[in-house]
Amino acid sequence: MCNGNLPPADASLKANASTKLAIKTFSKSDLASHNTPSSAWCAIHATDSTGAYTSGHVVLDITSFASKHPGGDLILLAAGKDASVLFETYHPRGVPHSLVKKLQIGIMEKGSYDDSFYSWDSDFYKVLKKRVVQRLEERRLNRRGSVEIWIKAVMLLTGFWFSLVQMYLNNDNFMMATVWSITMGFFAAMIGVNIQHDGNHGAFAQSKFINKCAGWTMDMIGASAFTWEFQHMLGHHPYTNVLDGAEEIMKEKGVDSLIEEKDQESDPDVFSSFPLMRLHPFHTPSWYHRYQHIYAPFLFALMTLAKVFQQDYEVAVSKRLYHIDAKVRYGSMWNVTRFWGMKFITTIYMMGLPIYFHGVVNGIALFVIGHLACGELLATMFIVNHVIEGVSYAKKDLKGTAVDDDDAKKSNQEKVVGKPVTMLGDTPMDQTRAQAVENSTKDADQKPIPLIPFNDWAAVQCQTSVNWAPGSWFWNHFSGGLSHQIEHHLFPSLCHTNYAYIQDVVENTCAEYGVPYQSEPSLVVAYGKMINHLKYLGRAKSE
Repeated sequence: MCNGNLPPADASLKANASTKLAIKTFSKSDLASHNTPSSAWCAIHATDSTGAYTSGHVVLDITSFASKHPGGDLILLAAGKDASVLFETYHPRGVPHSLVKKLQIGIMEKGSYDDSFYSWDSDFYKVLKKRVVQRLEERRLNRRGSVEIWIKAVMLLTGFWFSLVQMYLNNDNFMMATVWSITMGFFAAMIGVNIQHDGNHGAFAQSKFINKCAGWTMDMIGASAFTWEFQHMLGHHPYTNVLDGAEEIMKEKGVDSLIEEKDQESDPDVFSSFPLMRLHPFHTPSWYHRYQHIYAPFLFALMTLAKVFQQDYEVAVSKRLYHIDAKVRYGSMWNVTRFWGMKFITTIYMMGLPIYFHGVVNGIALFVIGHLACGELLATMFIVNHVIEGVSYAKKDLKGTAVDDDDAKKSNQEKVVGKPVTMLGDTPMDQTRAQAVENSTKDADQKPIPLIPFNDWAAVQCQTSVNWAPGSWFWNHFSGGLSHQIEHHLFPSLCHTNYAYIQDVVENTCAEYGVPYQSEPSLVVAYGKMINHLKYLGRAKSE
């Protein structure tokens, strides 16, 4: 969808909106079949003209609108699925109800997404979005892009290519070439978190073309931006630390369900490393997990090698990433050509030229060393945000006993879905909600704070994410906003240069509403707690 200046809607859509037609009803399979660039439908939860949520989901045809969308073809990632989370999180200013009506072609069958883990009933996220937008306006900050990020981008791209060329040219000094390879790996990681990250989130610039170019830098450093979009934007971001319990049971039995039967509400970042790593307390531990805190840093270094040589190709060929359908990208011949073309080109300058200048053995060694440096830095900055002491996890498992009464069904579903808990089994939000209630009763003039559901989407993001060095301008820039992970998950469409300026707004609003807001003083402290957390996870029993 979009904010700001809206392009004129397609004439046919206007005609459809003005014509009284019978409302069509679609099933999940109907929706899933329209998941390609040439035919893209999505579902979002229904709202009235005031923005209040009503029951059910409406179906939107976004095929022709994608070319007019201010965020570019980012909107196509919503195709074939319930895109309510994407709709809410990428539009902090909201989307005009009139535009939704013009794009609407029908509604989903009753109860299609009643099994969602999340609740959208509270006003916590709405209030938070209003306050953040107000802060940006007060400081005259652009939502997308800034001079800061553009200057940084030029510096990082220059550093990457200079280091790469120096690695080529130092063919008479392997040790110096190794230093340049490590430096190149550092700059590649920095490009990943500072340029492509914002670009693929549509936050690097106002121009959708520049955002696409920024996102393309992921391909430039050897990986695939498409794979990243699927795992990060469709898996990890909407469903942070949420595990589909039913699917995990099937996996343990050796059964790989059809993609149509898989639940989209599951975070691949916490299940894709299993069984090598146990990153979620609901996974069954094995004997070697007792040592994962020791071997984890070595596995971290292999992260980008695994993605470049295994995951990218598997996704391109199978057109799926775990439970996520990839046809929305690989249904386009241009995107297929882009993938294979960039893999060929990057192989030449990342591996072929080092082999040419240094020989086969040393050339391959330099390629691997650069990737190890890149992988270690990237994994370190990512994992401390969601796999660390005090963070919460959630499990979605709706295989409850059948009941007939509607109220019983509701209570049964809540019981089965549960609420986010830490690896110790407690819920930090119990304490923060109690504190918020106590604070509100101290001021006679203050209105009572409504209790936020434990599974409120925005509240879950806060319970499952952790900041480090909050408020720091330097570390925010160094990490590409990863140090302000809570702010990033709540507002993925904001340029990361804004996070240090809205951090206090988010923290204060969380305290007011009784929502946890965990932060660590530095990356070093966070890393130490992450290692201790891995150690405990490796020895604790499954929940």
